Amino acid sequence: MQVKDVMTANVERVPPDTPVREAATKMRDLDVGAIPVYEGDKLIGMVTDRDIAIRACAGDGAVESLTVREIMSPGISYCFEDEDIRQAGKHMREKEVRRLVVLDRGKRLVGIVSLGDLAAQGSEKVAAKTLEGVTQIGRPPSRRASGQRSSEKQTRTARGQEQ
Repeated sequence: MQVKDVMTANVERVPPDTPVREAATKMRDLDVGAIPVYEGDKLIGMVTDRDIAIRACAGDGAVESLTVREIMSPGISYCFEDEDIRQAGKHMREKEVRRLVVLDRGKRLVGIVSLGDLAAQGSEKVAAKTLEGVTQIGRPPSRRASGQRSSEKQTRTARGQEQ
């Protein structure tokens, strides 16, 4: 199965001078977690819901005065629409991302493919392997492979159930 068979097409994008609140509103209205950032005709990065939460809301600056350029993830992780979904999953694992911009061979934006797309419309096996790779790489050694969330561990420790 190819990426174009599972990707989300007709992707919205924003310029880097877009106010963060406007980008967040667009994400909410579109029910998406990321929007590509374009300057002219060049793709320069991606702004994600995590960027907004961590860099804008939890950051030092006033959210109202921030632009997408100040909080976006620079650079871009991508795949091609005619690649096999297993290759897209491999890109996600290697780049430690849950979404990839999808380009045609002319390097024009044609969509976004997410880990959710791989799971819902693609192969459960590919999605599971990708998820394991994406979540294990950035996870502290004490939380790897156990699947235990730190909040669960904290709750049990607070109740005296774990030593």
